[in-house]
Amino acid sequence: MKTKEKIDKIDFKKMGGLVPVIAQDYRTGDILMLGFTNKECLKKTLKEGKVVYWSRTRKKPWMKGETSGNYQKVKEIWLDCDNDSVLIKVEQTGNVCHTGNKTCFFKELYKK
Repeated sequence: MKTKEKIDKIDFKKMGGLVPVIAQDYRTGDILMLGFTNKECLKKTLKEGKVVYWSRTRKKPWMKGETSGNYQKVKEIWLDCDNDSVLIKVEQTGNVCHTGNKTCFFKELYKK
């Protein structure tokens, strides 16, 4: 199955046109961030080779790194078993989080 056909199988309707995207460092396996995408942004991600998210606050496409220079170069894209979530393995330039942290997941909630 070709990539376009696989994109067409993603269930964008389930969450009002958006699906969650997990960005993962392709070398370390670290989870970097969670964002959202729509069909247009995912196609642009494939075309550009850099991750394009849908900004829910700005209500428009947003390429990670367009203002900070901290781009996410696409290495692999995976779909979950229900075709309603996306995992993008990336080569991250610089820090991910707007706070300056390497990952957006740095606030410990629970640890046993």
